[in-house]
Amino acid sequence: MSLTTVLVIVLILVLVGVIPAWPHSREWGYMPSGIVGIIVLVLLVLFLAGRI
Repeated sequence: MSLTTVLVIVLILVLVGVIPAWPHSREWGYMPSGIVGIIVLVLLVLFLAGRI
C-alpha cells in the first residue's frame, strides 16, 4: 500500500469523524468538516499536479 492510499483512507475517516452527530458538537456547525474538506481539496490538487 502506498503512502498516498493510506493518506486518502485516513482523510476519509477524518471526514466521517467530524460530522456533527453528538449534542455537544452540533453547536460547532460545519467548521470542522469545512476545514477538513479544504485540506482534502488542497491534497487532491497537489496529487493531480504531481507534487505528492
